Amino acid sequence: MSHANSVGIGRKEVVEEEESASALPLLGSGERDGDGSESKSKASVSGSVFNLSTTIIGAGIMALPAAIKIVGVTVGVAAIIFLAFLTHTSLEILLRFSRVAKASTYAHLMGDAFGSSGTLLFHVSVLLNNFGILVVYVIIIGDVLSGTSSSGVHHFGVLEGWFGQGFWTTRAFVLLLTTLFVFAPLAFFKRIDSLRHTSALAVALAIVFLLITAGITFFKLFNGSIASPRMLPNITGVSSIWNLFTAVPVLVTAFVCHYNVHTIENELGDPSLMQPVIRASLVLCSSIYILTALFGFLLFGESTLDDVLANFDTDLGIPYSSLLNDIVRISYALHLMLVFPVIFFSLRFNLDDLIFPSSRSLDLDNRRFVLITIGLVTLIYVAANFLPSIWTVFQFTGATATVCLGFIFPAAISIRDPHGIATKKDKILSIVMIFLAVFSNAVAIYSNADALFRKHVDPHQ
Repeated sequence: MSHANSVGIGRKEVVEEEESASALPLLGSGERDGDGSESKSKASVSGSVFNLSTTIIGAGIMALPAAIKIVGVTVGVAAIIFLAFLTHTSLEILLRFSRVAKASTYAHLMGDAFGSSGTLLFHVSVLLNNFGILVVYVIIIGDVLSGTSSSGVHHFGVLEGWFGQGFWTTRAFVLLLTTLFVFAPLAFFKRIDSLRHTSALAVALAIVFLLITAGITFFKLFNGSIASPRMLPNITGVSSIWNLFTAVPVLVTAFVCHYNVHTIENELGDPSLMQPVIRASLVLCSSIYILTALFGFLLFGESTLDDVLANFDTDLGIPYSSLLNDIVRISYALHLMLVFPVIFFSLRFNLDDLIFPSSRSLDLDNRRFVLITIGLVTLIYVAANFLPSIWTVFQFTGATATVCLGFIFPAAISIRDPHGIATKKDKILSIVMIFLAVFSNAVAIYSNADALFRKHVDPHQ
């Protein structure tokens, strides 16, 4: 697999090396020599770790304390560690099979195993998954900054609390400014490594949330106002057993990052560095996940909400509670803003590869790059602001696409084994991955459908 010759996103292998050298990066990705020519510098290991970690840590981190509340601390922590291991296995399968197939992208590998239908299925899954994630992120950012209304009750956003209600704090205006001055500039970078600094900041903001939660927990622990955490699930009947299953989708999808792995590896230049990057990212994210879930559950106990961020909309019972609430909510909104370009990178690449499969590499065609970038950013803004029911749709499509990208596709490639390199261990773990993914998806779809039905029956829920 020719990683060193891949440019930016490392695909369209028919592109000649000299054509690559003549292409200028849009928005100057910060990879230029002093004479103004494009540098062929490779991505750093630390930058790659931050980009992969940012791909992993998104909005799902806020659901982990509730998952721990359902299954108990012992089972929850064990599940996070097991799924980190399973994710490492699926990524290792992807990269090992890619090298044998000489595939520089996930889509190419799917094509090698399943033909054009495999490539198409992969592209559609990435489009559904990433577009859905980004729209949901923008909606959440709007909720945090500009507030949200449900059942006739308005929950104030941070900016509304600071500056009062006016056009300057409305959702459409705030998100327009965010799109123009945050999303758009970051979306125009042509190398994912150019996002390494913002990705490092995104991880740092997740750690800020963790430290604040831990600090409040220790403060209340010394005051004796925190109960002992439940270590095991509380089984009281059939309904409680079903309730256990609802934690599965949150845990199973916590580490999905597969759609960016080939891009990061291609920019690293040295394939041998990718395994250390993956291991470091999984250790970092697992640690953040476990500590966030643990301290979140310790702090709020049985009152932990499905989205723990909602718990920071109330009086925490400590000094400066309101200030800490605002810091947590603002840091979370900023975190999602910085995760946006990393997820967007793969969305744009796969949309281009689907529509223009025979064209030269996207980073060599500035006009196509600009049009696709502007079109996607605009579409995401419009969908988040003017299609309120789109979240419901993505709850179903996203649940399916995410488990396909993270587990079903890698497992299917291993079982199909077009080059005869799969081991017995690969096949066994692949079956486990498919079972977990299908089960998780079925539970997620049923839970979402049930919640939707209950909402229609009782609109005040």
